[in-house]
Amino acid sequence: MTKNNFPHLIDLDNYPVSSWDSITNLAIDIKRNPHIYVGACNGKIMGTLFYEPSTRTQMSFQSAMLRLGGGIIGFDNPANSSVAKGESIMDTTKIASSYSDILVMRHPLEGSVKAAALTADCPVINAGDGGHLHPTQTLTDLLTLKAEKGTLSGLTVGFCGDLKNGRTVHSLLKALCCYENNKFVLISTDELKVPTYIKNRISASGKEYTEVRSLEEAIPSLDVLYMTRIQRERFGSEEEYNSQKHIFCLDKKKMNAARKDMIVLHPLPRVDEIAVEVDDDPRALYFKQANYGMYVRMSLVLSVLNENIKTKPLLTGAVMPKVCCHNPKCITNFEQSLPHSFHNHGGVLECEYCDERLLLE
Repeated sequence: MTKNNFPHLIDLDNYPVSSWDSITNLAIDIKRNPHIYVGACNGKIMGTLFYEPSTRTQMSFQSAMLRLGGGIIGFDNPANSSVAKGESIMDTTKIASSYSDILVMRHPLEGSVKAAALTADCPVINAGDGGHLHPTQTLTDLLTLKAEKGTLSGLTVGFCGDLKNGRTVHSLLKALCCYENNKFVLISTDELKVPTYIKNRISASGKEYTEVRSLEEAIPSLDVLYMTRIQRERFGSEEEYNSQKHIFCLDKKKMNAARKDMIVLHPLPRVDEIAVEVDDDPRALYFKQANYGMYVRMSLVLSVLNENIKTKPLLTGAVMPKVCCHNPKCITNFEQSLPHSFHNHGGVLECEYCDERLLLE
């Protein structure tokens, strides 16, 4: 496998917090002074490998590169590529990265983008790996909070909906744990609670969190409400999905109980979890949030291509060939050539690809 030191962005943890701040600050400057950055990526090519449907993430990355003067190659339907012939992620990435200066990838399996980066010949950016992580959406969310609330600290943030499979939720919770005095209210059904590894991260950071089932109960205390959809594609059956949909819906009545300065974010797309009547409320910022995404991705692309970011190695744990991750959606259970790498936390192994934990036997 390629031994590379590219500034891959697989998990926001790959970058120091100072780099998050640098990227969001640069994004603010790009938004204010776009003319300065025209042509900044002349001669550069972005490869986009989207194994899952995407509107905002894919188009904002494409717009970002085009506005910077670069070009784009790639696919948004794996059926139109050699993936349909059985080509592995790592082989696809090896080839695509030889044609590109930077790769952006979305895939339904958890840990897939890290696996891809192992053989890449250019930096790789995670545009979403299953229900695991979505670091560029988190940079978008951090930029939105910084621009609209003026701070990333001292906030009470409510997360509502599918908190089990919501990769945007997982990434943002981990990021906000790195700023002072933040509190979290986790609003979901019992079946869709935040995974244990994320709760462990919150506790380890010393931040407070509460879990509730009622949006009405939580909303009066919030500075920020982060709504998410119930994700049909993450459920094993239509019956499971139908048992969870329609439980949470933000409407005008609930907004009337919220603070006057509370803001509503949503990574989009929405289905029925935010009523259309809320769109006219000045506190509803989800469409503005999507626009911020283009500027933060322009900033990220520039920062990565200019090698302004120092990152950690992709795998730092112990390789255990005979140990298998228990997560059925982990990439290591599909691509057999991958090294099975784990961190050992006192007899509890944590998969380096998907963060699933299992007891060492």
